[in-house]
Amino acid sequence: MYEMKHRLLFEPIRLAGQTFRNRIFASPQDHPYLTSENFLTPEAIAFYESKAIGGFGSVCVGDFMVDSFCGHSHPFQLRGDDKRGKAMLVDTALAITRHGAVGSVELNHAGENAFVMAEREGYMYGLVEGEHNGVPVRAMDDDYLERAILKFAQAADYAKQSGFGMVTLHGGHGWMLAQFMSPRTNRRTDKWGGSLENRMRFPLAVIDAVRKVVGPAFPIEIRISGAEIVEGGYDIDEGVRIAEMLDGKVDLIHVSAGHHEDDAASMVTHPTMFLPDGVNVKYAAEIKKHVKTPVATVGALTDPAFMEELIASGKTDIVELGRQSLADPDLPIKARMGRDEDVNQCMRCFTCFSCSTVNGIFYCAINPRVGHELENKYAVPPRKRKKVLVAGGGIGGMQAALTCAEQGHEVILCEKSDKLGGALLCEHNVPFKQKLRIYLKNQARRVLEADIDLRLNTPVTPELARALEPDVIIAAMGARPVVPTFIRGWDRENVVGAEQVYYDPEMTGKNVVILGGGLVGLELGLWLAQLGRQVTVVEMAPSTLATQADAGTSERMFGSSGIRHGDPIVHGIAIAQELKKLPNMTVKTSTKALEIGEDGVRVEGKDGEYVIPADTVIYAVGQKPLSTEANLLYDCAPEFYQIGDCVAPRNIMNATSAAYQIARDIGRY
Repeated sequence: MYEMKHRLLFEPIRLAGQTFRNRIFASPQDHPYLTSENFLTPEAIAFYESKAIGGFGSVCVGDFMVDSFCGHSHPFQLRGDDKRGKAMLVDTALAITRHGAVGSVELNHAGENAFVMAEREGYMYGLVEGEHNGVPVRAMDDDYLERAILKFAQAADYAKQSGFGMVTLHGGHGWMLAQFMSPRTNRRTDKWGGSLENRMRFPLAVIDAVRKVVGPAFPIEIRISGAEIVEGGYDIDEGVRIAEMLDGKVDLIHVSAGHHEDDAASMVTHPTMFLPDGVNVKYAAEIKKHVKTPVATVGALTDPAFMEELIASGKTDIVELGRQSLADPDLPIKARMGRDEDVNQCMRCFTCFSCSTVNGIFYCAINPRVGHELENKYAVPPRKRKKVLVAGGGIGGMQAALTCAEQGHEVILCEKSDKLGGALLCEHNVPFKQKLRIYLKNQARRVLEADIDLRLNTPVTPELARALEPDVIIAAMGARPVVPTFIRGWDRENVVGAEQVYYDPEMTGKNVVILGGGLVGLELGLWLAQLGRQVTVVEMAPSTLATQADAGTSERMFGSSGIRHGDPIVHGIAIAQELKKLPNMTVKTSTKALEIGEDGVRVEGKDGEYVIPADTVIYAVGQKPLSTEANLLYDCAPEFYQIGDCVAPRNIMNATSAAYQIARDIGRY
């Protein structure tokens, strides 16, 4: 007999005149696949539709510009004031609703962050006259504000006419409505500023205007920051007062936190892997004590059991998922079926944000379908069933084997060690890598449960490959750490590789020097510093991910010649924020290690030569692809592919995406 595992999570909820099938909402996300006139494309529609298919109660289309002339902050925003895009908007609403979800659009205005307008016109409008990020700001007068109120109402009416069942007003993170709410930005001395009652006058006027056009039976959600977490911004006490003034005027108060223009606050809005699950729930929980309107929480929510607990404990009525909806858009249907273990839990690695920042498209490290929803929607099965040998059971090898099995091929997966997971197994004990540990464990379990012939302790040699007579070989043999034999003293007893230390951090002394300021070196350094070691990271290059993060918002947004697609630059911001909390960790750039001696590492930096004291020296200077081993197999089957680190050491996203796509290519001939 069926017994529902998460009864509260899947109890329908009614907001205004609209019923939602469950309490799991997909929070607002924009999509870069737009036409040149900023209308939705079929690729963008498929992105939102995939979440509806996955079972979300509501799916929100993000960044619907209510004023495309004055309120445009970045290129990937929809025109909410241009009816020429209505056909695609109607298609999007239908794509969401026909699968049982409620479609919503996020109505937004950038206010004094309208940087697209600034680039085009040379100025922008703000609450008071002045300058913002070097751009002249003209004060919004009463006529401007009345026009803005009308724009919000017209955009809401447009969304309703197009078939959406809810609108979401963006009143958080430092955008226009939030600019009026906050004492940090609202320094007006007229009726629109000063007291909280005056600061709330504009947002409440917008809500009244929207309500007038959509009617009482149409739900209005508002997203607010429960606390801004920036100097001069409001705290949770004032966040509660804001919510009390919204109570009864909207149908859902969606409580987030933070501010988009401040790195530290932005890492609260989008919690890093260094923060606990549900770190921002406390803001929603406090607000819920003071209002009758249903409350939603958002941020670092990945586990359905935890979400159920939040609702059961009365901390929230609804959970909203952002990055988690990328990692696994099927989370709701999996949770409803009681298959929590099948959920891909977001690792908070910021691959999605990094990809969108550098190249303007969401990709996910652990969900290779993201960014390819349309092509997957119309994918055809392979013409021929093939026998596939996968050599290597790391990240790429497991994904390749699983996708080949899903495609109906006969799959043999050989791993030379006694475990699946590859090199990343060494990070098993790192607290901020718990989601990676869950992912590796779940992938290994999926391999065991799939129709895959798994052979552990089995290195793939040319002799074995020929004996198995596969139609296809996928080499996913990985890479091994580079040993810095070019540094004198590299063979001393106190010199070890990063992988060894990950497995056994107790082997290190009090003072640690890490050679290499890449992701491996920085993350290992953070962990050792958290364990109480005095850590110095030595990097020859002039910058690391962490120091790049301090280079400035504009440089991060528009990239540099040294940044590649998929580089975790936003995770670099998270690392930089953690470094500020750890006085016992130092990163030295433009510094070359010359010699490892008895007392430490002699280096050459900007100030000449000197010695950094070290009990233990750890090398993290790169990975050498096992391409020689892989190349031995190139003539052992009619088809041969190499994926992952044995091609070139990169990251999880590169491995899973290549594995997934190559596996889907097999069987065409």
